[in-house]
Amino acid sequence: MELQLDSITKSFGEKKVLEGISFTAAGGAALGLLGRNGAGKTTTIRIIMGVFPPDSGQVLLDGRPIQQGQVSFGYLPEERGLYPKQKIIDQMVYIGCLRGMTRQAAKKSADYWLERLDMTACRNDLLRTLSKGNQQKIQLGVCLIHDPDVVILDEPFSGLDPVNAQLLKDVVAELAAAGKTVIFSSHQMSYVEEFCDSIAMLDKGRIVLQGNLRTIKRSYDRTHILVSLDGGGSLERLEALRAAGKLDGFVTGLEPAADADTGAVVHIAAPADKDRLLAAILASDASLETFQVIEPTLEQIFVERVGESL
Repeated sequence: MELQLDSITKSFGEKKVLEGISFTAAGGAALGLLGRNGAGKTTTIRIIMGVFPPDSGQVLLDGRPIQQGQVSFGYLPEERGLYPKQKIIDQMVYIGCLRGMTRQAAKKSADYWLERLDMTACRNDLLRTLSKGNQQKIQLGVCLIHDPDVVILDEPFSGLDPVNAQLLKDVVAELAAAGKTVIFSSHQMSYVEEFCDSIAMLDKGRIVLQGNLRTIKRSYDRTHILVSLDGGGSLERLEALRAAGKLDGFVTGLEPAADADTGAVVHIAAPADKDRLLAAILASDASLETFQVIEPTLEQIFVERVGESL
């Protein structure tokens, strides 16, 4: 299943919120929808789900205009949207029924997700008695209770400790493996970078960058190499090689790595020179621990494109 936005525009009064945005979210993979506050992410999500229509353009599913009654959405909002004074199982079953499930099917699915999210012991608790992170897990279970075709997760890691964050990552991987279309909106770039295959980056209602994340990162300058030598003192030993003329013609600079005790960053003249650098290091009888092209982080790319640090 492939979800496609084609030239979507949207205005509220005289304010243009979206200006001709287009991107594709493929089934079986996660797409990161990125942008600073006010960039148009929430409006995009609401148009996808049919909360309101675009002014122009269309949302396509497998190349055809989407029929809201023929595709199911699971939405995890950034804000809490459940009932704090109600039992967890009661409201999960209630919401499952609102989404077209029979009570029996909703109860069975609720129990499955409570177990999958390690929340069975809280089945009959009031939502307000749970921690913020556990409330987030219940909200995720509600998002998925009806086995949606398209899953939209808005800041899903909010309030989760590392263990529960890993649990959520496992669930997202399972959704992708099952062929679901997953759209993931977050300011936590490390999570997006970890398991999103592609991104669509919004700024002021326009797409400023989109595509396969790995391809995007490989398009950036690849002339910085992280080198770590066995035994430490990497920078000093590389400087000695340079002083001996072993790095002439292709190394343009040396500097300490973030872990200066063990690593160094070598600047080479061209990407192809990494092979010459590797050969020179090995010829010196040094034992390599790390030899890696340094790629920009997604946060660095984000700051470059939209000018905001997170």
